[in-house]
Amino acid sequence: MIDRDGLADFLRRRRALVRPADVGLPDGVRRRTPGLRREEVAILAGVSTDHYTRLEQARGSAPSAQVVKAIARALQCDEDQRDHLYYLAGMTPPPRRGHVRPGLIALANRLTDLPVVICTDLGEVVFFNPLAELLLAHLVGEGERGSNMVWRWFTDRAFRAMPEEDWPRISAAHVSDLRATYARRSGDTDVTSLVEDLLAASEEFRRLWERHEVGVRRTDRKTFLHPRVGAVTVRCEVLVTEGHEVQLLAHFPAEGTDAAEKLELLGVIGTQAFS
Repeated sequence: MIDRDGLADFLRRRRALVRPADVGLPDGVRRRTPGLRREEVAILAGVSTDHYTRLEQARGSAPSAQVVKAIARALQCDEDQRDHLYYLAGMTPPPRRGHVRPGLIALANRLTDLPVVICTDLGEVVFFNPLAELLLAHLVGEGERGSNMVWRWFTDRAFRAMPEEDWPRISAAHVSDLRATYARRSGDTDVTSLVEDLLAASEEFRRLWERHEVGVRRTDRKTFLHPRVGAVTVRCEVLVTEGHEVQLLAHFPAEGTDAAEKLELLGVIGTQAFS
């Protein structure tokens, strides 16, 4: 059963401890307290300000597991704090596999001139830093697997906002990397479920999976076709945590291209839009 008063108190106290700079936000003006505002937490978590405010006021509807997960990430909870948040919401915490440490998010936010994405070893995006939000967030869809890059790649052509000649290489890289995860985490239900659903949903995935090619992706070169600034070619470096369950993808402007200028322009456009 949800502990509304305990949940509200924990959210208020945790919010007061997270500074705007910790999550890549400007300090701004007329800020009465050093912590985040309610609307900032709501934006970071992808929920309505009204819903989040009601949670802090111990009223309104109970949060879903997805909302609790998003709020825990927005408030940079460590594993113990995240589990506590689930218990207060009347839920059993999910397994700790793939939890993103606040320090990793802090690192991503400090790389202000690079788009940085944090995802799980199954390709589930759990965090964009501000520049990655501007470059890539329009590719995130809806539904249970809307933020899973592998699922979206093989089931939604709108996700393939890249030159078509690059598709075969990227498809093969997705499958060979997933094949390595499948072997490393043999029997884990989240892995087998994703693979089984992809086999049923995509003939292309099925054909590549049958090749049994394995290759952990550590670096890549991609060209994103952005609706506002056009083609942005980047060199993606993949940094993995211990256990390989969480990955930080840092996108560097590709040498010999205008990607650096376009990323800078995208940052300016985003700042103007935010203002």
